[in-house]
Amino acid sequence: MLRLFHERDSFMKILKLLILLPFLFCPILSNATLPQLFSMQQKPSLSHMLKQALPGVVNIVSQGELPIPNDPFLRRELEQQQHGASVEQNKHFVSVGSGVIIDAEHGLIITNAHVVNLARNITVTLNDGRHFQAKKIGEDDTTDIAVLQINATDLTSIPFGDSNKLVVGDFVAAIGSPLGLKQSVTSGIVSALHRSDLGIEGLENFIQTDAPINMGNSGGALMNMDGQLVGINTALLSGSGGNIGIGFAIPSNMAKSVVAQILEFGKVQRGLMGVLVQTLSPDLAAALHTPRQKGAIISQIVPYSPAAHAGLKVGDIIIFINKEAITSSEDVQNTVGLMRVGETAKVTVLRQQKQYSFTVKTSDPKISLTMAQKENPFLYGLELANFTEENTAHGYVQGIKVLKVNNYCPAWTAGLREDDIIVSANNQLVHNISQLKTIAHGNTKNLLLNILRDKGAAFVVIK
Repeated sequence: MLRLFHERDSFMKILKLLILLPFLFCPILSNATLPQLFSMQQKPSLSHMLKQALPGVVNIVSQGELPIPNDPFLRRELEQQQHGASVEQNKHFVSVGSGVIIDAEHGLIITNAHVVNLARNITVTLNDGRHFQAKKIGEDDTTDIAVLQINATDLTSIPFGDSNKLVVGDFVAAIGSPLGLKQSVTSGIVSALHRSDLGIEGLENFIQTDAPINMGNSGGALMNMDGQLVGINTALLSGSGGNIGIGFAIPSNMAKSVVAQILEFGKVQRGLMGVLVQTLSPDLAAALHTPRQKGAIISQIVPYSPAAHAGLKVGDIIIFINKEAITSSEDVQNTVGLMRVGETAKVTVLRQQKQYSFTVKTSDPKISLTMAQKENPFLYGLELANFTEENTAHGYVQGIKVLKVNNYCPAWTAGLREDDIIVSANNQLVHNISQLKTIAHGNTKNLLLNILRDKGAAFVVIK
């Protein structure tokens, strides 16, 4: 017991010495008390940044009518669900979301397109409680971005940041109106970048964050620690509808590009390059005998497109567009998807182990469609493939298989459908696409096709 006491006594002396060390070696602080010392330490806080940012985030309530398709079978099902009550033509809806003021002078607000889709009435509530009716300047469903405008004074805008400078681990804050709670702030980190292939939007290059994002956060701000807008909160991954730590935001650079076009044209005018691509996989790289492991391989060139005129070929591996590295098909889609009509792109490809660069000027998709119609008045709107098969219904078949038919093109109107097999044109056997095109070019009035469908056969006339 005595030894234990002595050990305790020694321990207390050492503890007192440790407490006195700061005062012995820091004469300036020798007269300060411990509470004063702690108060001198800088406390980590987002309050200064948020004080500047919060007035720039708004609450948005959209109201409109949701049209019900004029389908008797669907109407009957809805009436049964409502216990026999008649179904009105349109159904009223209310959508709640968030927005960010990006131009205080002109009252411009950015939000998600899905927050204001089909809205007839849009109410914006500011941080100070003021309410305004908003005008929709334009929207882009492909990127889920919309621009609104309010007539108001004394607004605070949030500056755009450079989302390309984000790295995994950066601290971010999400500001919005989740679950009807106005001006709510959550924080976290950037947990991943360049998330794509989620099937949420047409163009996807999401910032992933664990800053809690819930219903109502859509269109709100994702801020960096410098008080800059680096993302527009858009979606969450959840099985229950609540936050599980996986939220997604549209990068500010993508949003800024879309906003610029909406303000100039009222919509996004996307240019056509004319390539279909797929991500270069290790198996494809091995089959192509290339040591390159990342890129996007061209699987199809759209006829009469800028890519076709520039000299790009099927099998080329795109590795750069305008000096930006391309590692996947999504990189190509996101890069080209934000290019305007008439914009020039320098495309660098790998072809048979050598690098080549091509200058491609994007065009209006309508121009390529018009050229295709002029060149192939009977066959435009079709995707075809040479076909050979032995089957019990027709024996040995050699012809052209219809892979796709665009709605309302001449071939669709004539009755041609996917999976039909074309075996003759104007009473001449055709074994490949080249023969079919030759016969089609020689006609000005119509094209008579003999097709095989399932176990039967028929004629269609394309006018």
